Amino acid sequence: MPGLDLPPLTRREFLRWCAGGLLALVSWPWWRLPAHPGKVFAPQDFNLSLGRIIPPKTEGFDRPSFSGNIRKTYWRDLVLPITGVTLGDDTSSHNRIWYLLNDEAYVHSGEVQPVALMPQPVETEIPPQGRLFEVSVPYTDALWNPRLTWSLAYRLYYGCTFWVTQVLQDDKGQWWYRIADDKWPVSYFVRAPHLRAVSPEAVAPLSPQVPAEQKRIEVRLADQVVIAWEGERPVFAARAATGARFHDGDYRTPPGRYQTHRKRPSRHMAAGDRAAPNSYDLPGVPWVSYLMDNGISFHGTYWHNDFGRPRSHGCINLSPQDALWIYRWTHPTVPLDFPYFVADTGTLVIVVE
Repeated sequence: MPGLDLPPLTRREFLRWCAGGLLALVSWPWWRLPAHPGKVFAPQDFNLSLGRIIPPKTEGFDRPSFSGNIRKTYWRDLVLPITGVTLGDDTSSHNRIWYLLNDEAYVHSGEVQPVALMPQPVETEIPPQGRLFEVSVPYTDALWNPRLTWSLAYRLYYGCTFWVTQVLQDDKGQWWYRIADDKWPVSYFVRAPHLRAVSPEAVAPLSPQVPAEQKRIEVRLADQVVIAWEGERPVFAARAATGARFHDGDYRTPPGRYQTHRKRPSRHMAAGDRAAPNSYDLPGVPWVSYLMDNGISFHGTYWHNDFGRPRSHGCINLSPQDALWIYRWTHPTVPLDFPYFVADTGTLVIVVE
């Protein structure tokens, strides 16, 4: 509990803990729960053996502490093996998790996105309504025109989701998917092996046998944690990053009772959205479960890995795999071929201070 120090984990132990969704919770105050969770589910078995540097620049230290000696400097989008994980010495920190990168330096986990490198077979047939895909490599560059290699549209990151509407092959034999943007009336193209088709099993409902009225989610702002309940039994918990107060306004997530009545498996969040500032331009935000008409939602996050403190513009940031769990477990159930789904009711969400 507070002050607990753990020895570094081996690579095997690290992958096992991450796949179960437990590592992010090792320093979270479980004793504040009225009952111990029966299980923390793993929505998917993610291979988290690589890490992508998120900020423009970050430092690697000789030990898991900002007071350590700087050993390496890393730059945005560098991808390195995660060869160890441990807790830092700052027991007051909201996030004590540090990654050992390439056996050479420790970097705070908030600045590293765990990723995988999993090239995929090409899906040569796309249905008329399109098909949902997710990025399966650390990152890939989308182009406005696949024949013009300099026509960069966006850099797309691991775990992002997109609607693919066409597959084509260029004169060099390379396969490309056409992505229809859901925010702007534009399309862009991405190398087909870099995207994985989402299967019906990957989005199948969780705990469908539990009556809808027995499911509820509690968002504890003070603890920055999301807890899912089936009756009086907590079945899932994840660290979150909720709304914060910034120099340009107060975006704190408001307490209250809400419902997950709208969902999108993918959303381009950008200027013009009511819950996004003008500086945001984030394509492919995955597994969006809306709570409020102003756009506040649960969703996956690839632009940071720093959960446990408020840092959003109102939304409840989660890791992509945790956001997918919420998406699958809550009502309404969304068929795989629906890019946007609205229902009269959804799962109860209680946001408390």
